[in-house]
Formats: sequence, structure tokens, C-alpha cells
Amino acid sequence: MEEQYVQEASRLIPAEVTMIAACQDSEEGGDISDVRRFHLPDPKGKAGGAMSSAILSVLYQHDQSGTLDETSWVKLLAQLSLQLNQTGFTQKPVLSSSRLIDMRKSVQFCNKNNQGVKRAVLIGINYTGQKGELTGCWNDCRNMREYLVKIQGFKRDNVIMIMDDGVHFSPTRLNIITAFKNLVKHSVDGDTVFLHFSGHGGKTIDLNGDEDDGYDETLIPVDFRTHGQIVDDEIFEILVKPMAKGVKMTCLIDSCHSGTALDLPFTYTYDDAHAKDHNKASMRMSENFFIPHQKISKMGKQSDDKDSGWCCC
Repeated sequence: MEEQYVQEASRLIPAEVTMIAACQDSEEGGDISDVRRFHLPDPKGKAGGAMSSAILSVLYQHDQSGTLDETSWVKLLAQLSLQLNQTGFTQKPVLSSSRLIDMRKSVQFCNKNNQGVKRAVLIGINYTGQKGELTGCWNDCRNMREYLVKIQGFKRDNVIMIMDDGVHFSPTRLNIITAFKNLVKHSVDGDTVFLHFSGHGGKTIDLNGDEDDGYDETLIPVDFRTHGQIVDDEIFEILVKPMAKGVKMTCLIDSCHSGTALDLPFTYTYDDAHAKDHNKASMRMSENFFIPHQKISKMGKQSDDKDSGWCCC
């Protein structure tokens, strides 16, 4: 049964897609007022997302010691969880993937031998002037860009910034979806893709039966009140499913309710049960993954805060 599941998942999703989420679907993420606590090199601004700052801190530590290639996925999540806990955050980081990952294998963000083009889309939404305004999402994108360019070898011109700062592309629903489509259009076998979202996340009633908990997860664009949320079913159909075979895509989603924001078939949550024995760490298969991902005409078209189920953290 497991072998058949793995084969079907690989057939449905040709690319190698991995996502690190700020928290489980039932949890809220968090912001931090001063990211200097995470000891980032020359941080861009004081505020930031707890998850974005924590993972950058862990990654920079491994870069300084040259140990990232020797670090397993479960160890990375353990270090990430420790960073969050030490700064007062209790959410559990989640790893999900299009492939069944051996959690004891080394972390890898780029395609082997750095072949192909490296592209990134970094989305930071502060919701300036709106209810639930945030202060650190732009900084998250700036800090992530510096890491990708200086450490992972991305060309600055291949890193697209989408932020509601009046300077970059605005993070409207249309612009975000267009960016997803462009990543798919231009990425080919051997390429590396990195996607980072820092902003509000939400949840809405699952309408096609593919969610184990009965709720779809959503990303909240800056114009969600007029144009709706971006539901995980849409992200799967637009970004995940059509991405070319041989592309390695890593996504960091720093928002509330983000655990399964890409609808990937394999999931691992780092919690107390795995803290003592990393050898027992293994990914879980989604029970309802193969229920068809149908396009729903009113997907994410809620009109206000109460109906949309978005999180004001």
C-alpha cells in the first residue's frame, strides 16, 4: 500500500517539492519585535516573523560551521523548534513533501551540483493600514534574499520581491498567482525554485473532501477583502502539480494555519514525541490526498474577516 501511494504521489507531482511551515494547521504563527535575538547577520529591520528569523538563524549557524550538508531534516527541525521555544514561541514546525523523505537524510535546498537556474519568489505582506497590520514581513523577505544570494548562490536578478511597500510588485491575489504561474512556465529539469511567504494565513471549510481535518488552508493577499484568499487547492493546481519533473522547489510558509498549505502528500511535525529519539522520525501519508483536487468556482471568495477565517496574529 505504501509503495503504491509513493508511486502515485510521484506521478501526480513530477517535481521534488518540500515545504517548511511555521506551525500546524490548527496553530497560529507569531511575530517578533526584535530579530536581533536570533543573531542574524546585519538584519534588515528590527521586526520579523518568528519562523523566518529562526530558520535563517539556524541556516547561518550551519553555514559558519560548514555543517548544513551533514544536517538531517529531523535535526534541522529540532534546532528550529529549539530556537522558537527559546524566544517564547510554542508552535510546532511542519515539514511536508511531494516525496517520502527519510528524515535522517541530509537537508538539501538546491538541485544537485547546483545545476540549472536558481529562481526565488519572496512575498512579504504587512497589510499596511488594515486591521491586523504586521510589521516584520518586509524584513523577512529582505533577510531571506540576502541569505539566498550570499549563501545559496542565487542571482539577485532572479529573486522576485512581492511586497506592499509601494516599491515592489504589490502582493495582490492576481500578482501572487501570476508569480506562481511564471515559476512554472520558466522552470525546467535541473532548476531550483525557492518560495517564501510571510504574512497572514487562514482556513476555510474544505469543499472537495481532500483535507484530513475538514479545512482548507489559505494565504491572505493584500486585497483579500475584494478578491479573496488563495486556497491551498488553487496553489496545488497552479504551482505544485504542473511544476516540471527534475525541478527542486523549497517553500517556506511563515503564516498561521500553514502546516499543509501546499496540499503535499507527506507530512512530518516535530513535536515532543520525536524530541528524544530522532531515529523514530517518519513522515505521515495524508489519508485523503488522492481525492481529486477540483477547482471550485467560489474558492476563497469570502468578503470579510469573520467569513474568511483569517488569522489576525
